[in-house]
Amino acid sequence: MIDKEKIRQAVALLLEGMGEDKHREGLMETPDRIARMYEEIFAGMEQTPEQALRRTFETSDCGMVLEKDIVFYSTCEHHLLPFYGKASVAYIPDGRVVGLSKLARTVEVYARRLQLQERLTAQIADALMQYLKPKGAMVMLEAEHMCMTMRGVKKPGAQTVTLVTRGEFAKNQCLQEQFWQMMGR
Repeated sequence: MIDKEKIRQAVALLLEGMGEDKHREGLMETPDRIARMYEEIFAGMEQTPEQALRRTFETSDCGMVLEKDIVFYSTCEHHLLPFYGKASVAYIPDGRVVGLSKLARTVEVYARRLQLQERLTAQIADALMQYLKPKGAMVMLEAEHMCMTMRGVKKPGAQTVTLVTRGEFAKNQCLQEQFWQMMGR
């Protein structure tokens, strides 16, 4: 659970540590603004993918389902800086499908936590396997990390791509090729 009072105190200390006057006009409300912002951008810490994936619908003989270009924003746990990009989520139903918006909600649940992109990719795929029980899942994330853009090596535009396959996708090269074709690559 987000403790907004602790966040306010921490931001006030951070401002002091930076040599700022936390009482000057532009900064007086900053600790409260940051606490409210953190409550929003880290909302996934209090959510589970089950909430998004529990309602499914029966289907017969359905092929691959792919939802691509799902925009996400997350926060790097190493530097507390944002990373953002697009997720592509595919699964092979085994008699049940989920509403398409629920795939995007699943991405959001995990993205709205302190994260590593590699872990985020796996968590999405594992949630699909656990709650939808499909024949397989494949998840790809493409993201730009502000910790690489604003500091350190300072390489704006560099994209990190992570890919996870589960079930039939891990075993079947033809399914992977179909994924890439559907992605337009």
